[in-house]
Amino acid sequence: MRIVAGTHKGHPIKAPRGRATRPTADFVREAIFNLVGPLQPAPVLDLFAGSGALGLEALSRGASRATLVDRSPRAAATIYANLLALGIAERAGGHVYGLAMLDPPYRLLPRIAESLGTALLPLLAPGAVVVVEHDAADPPPALEDLPANGRVDRVYGGTGVSVLRIGAA
Repeated sequence: MRIVAGTHKGHPIKAPRGRATRPTADFVREAIFNLVGPLQPAPVLDLFAGSGALGLEALSRGASRATLVDRSPRAAATIYANLLALGIAERAGGHVYGLAMLDPPYRLLPRIAESLGTALLPLLAPGAVVVVEHDAADPPPALEDLPANGRVDRVYGGTGVSVLRIGAA
């Protein structure tokens, strides 16, 4: 696994050992960022970060800051090691985000999808983009409580990707 584009293009990304983390494949990350388009220098939120690949890719492509969140101690240690290897300083939260990327365990998504928008909306800047990965075999998450001005759903192998453009709050 590596960073696909930007200032850190080609840099390897380590993933936590074991089966608990399912890192986003290089070609899926590239497709996601093609759908998102050019990044503004705004903060990025990477929830269920695992290796941190999505947030690291966003930083490489011009995001001003990134908050990478995962509850697994093994994943958090891997994220920190990846940040150190890139020479990127630790980054703190407390922002409104122009891009939120979520790659939850697929089995968890049906349980959190209903409340996801309510939880995310206060953290999103007007015009933010929300990316949610899901199992391609399942229907895309509804996410009806997010005021989306546009939505794109794509499938890349076994990975489904939903990209929502959020209207002004």
